[in-house]
Amino acid sequence: MKTYFCKMRKKNVVLENIRMVSAGAKGVAVGRAENGKTVLVKGAVPGDLVHVNVRKSKSSYVEGDVKEFVEYSTDRVIPRCIHFGVCGGCKWQNLNYGKQLEYKENEVLNNIRRIGGISDFINESILEAPEQYYYRNKMEFSFSNSRWLTQEEIIGGTDFDNRNALGFHIPGMWSKILDLKECHLQISPSNEIRLAVKEYADAHSLDFFDPRSQEGFLRTLMLRQNAKGEWMVLFQLFRSEPENQQKLFEFLLSRFPQISTLLYAVNPKANDSVYDLDIEVFFGPGYLLEEMDGLKFKIGPKSFFQTNYKQALNLYRKTHDFAQLTGNEVVYDLYTGTGTIAQYLARSAKQVIGIEAVPEAIDAAREHAELNGLTNCSFYCGDMKEVFTENFLANHPPADVLVTDPPRDGMHSKVIEQIIKLAPERIVYVSCNSATQARDIALLKEHYKLVKILPVDMFPQTHHVENIALLVRV
Repeated sequence: MKTYFCKMRKKNVVLENIRMVSAGAKGVAVGRAENGKTVLVKGAVPGDLVHVNVRKSKSSYVEGDVKEFVEYSTDRVIPRCIHFGVCGGCKWQNLNYGKQLEYKENEVLNNIRRIGGISDFINESILEAPEQYYYRNKMEFSFSNSRWLTQEEIIGGTDFDNRNALGFHIPGMWSKILDLKECHLQISPSNEIRLAVKEYADAHSLDFFDPRSQEGFLRTLMLRQNAKGEWMVLFQLFRSEPENQQKLFEFLLSRFPQISTLLYAVNPKANDSVYDLDIEVFFGPGYLLEEMDGLKFKIGPKSFFQTNYKQALNLYRKTHDFAQLTGNEVVYDLYTGTGTIAQYLARSAKQVIGIEAVPEAIDAAREHAELNGLTNCSFYCGDMKEVFTENFLANHPPADVLVTDPPRDGMHSKVIEQIIKLAPERIVYVSCNSATQARDIALLKEHYKLVKILPVDMFPQTHHVENIALLVRV
């Protein structure tokens, strides 16, 4: 079928009959116009035939949105959630899970080959998630007194006495909150707790936060659970209303016996980041205990912990396998976070040295090591490129194995230089961004051979994919 270019006003261009053939970065569908240009389309999936409203045009590609579906892909499935297409949280809920895995694996492979410039390596098939839904152990919701209205509601011109919402931010609209009726990412009673909070707050005329005027009472709600089914509830309040908050908290505790700890923080700041707030414990110990293959971790309201518990455990096991430890190795764990991977490896290593920039994370890592009786772990705090220096290397034993799990931006060039000087026998590189991972591997390839990779699906129904890479010194 031919592609037609139709000019509809100045700068308003429609590309007709574009077949989506694959998925690109961030889950956009990829097609090709008759003139050879790549067409990147939001709102479509591979296999769709669409007319495209062009938003941006470059020399080699255009970006656009679906104007009209001519033919639907045979790989489409019916989305489970009533909020699909508005929420933005599960953008691939309309795509067959097997195809999700295929496109995620292809993205990793393409990045390693194209950005990394490497083609000779073993690709282990992507590790699919044990559960396609209800896999998150932490969810965060926002209160708003100005919920997002559907187009139908706006056209209808109805006046709404109650615009309160408790849910997610609409993508690209920081002040608008989608009032969630259901969510399929966290197990029960996540939905029930959220809906009960909303119902109680409405019934008792509690003020929902106004993000524009920065006023109100109820601001955010975080729900967290462990593998034992114990729950943590954390409220952020814009201001303190002791009587109202006590009654709300007591209501929740009476309704949901699964809540083992309930906390709150008063936050009058312009942002809702929790990390610089003082957390008050209303009920329970103020933390949850999580266990992974015999290791215990104390999870507080500010703790970073993998949100997909079951798949995180698989990722740690595979990282352990890639490290090939015999019990005699010194292991460096860069960007160690709360030391989860470090401690998972410590039982099979002679010594583990972890480095992390966040002081609270290092405090947690040390606490966890003590909790688990691990005396062969040492943790150091500071910016990686400032701590992981020649002076550091001179005062610590050389590494046999180095594990690195950096943020999405990847590793700083100075860190890569120090890794080359350290010269560990093996590097296990865990990444949530295979593009920056491939860039870093390219900088290492004169000294290290990429042996194998293993993509890991941590977040089904989304385009996100993790990857584990094993590099061996040449």
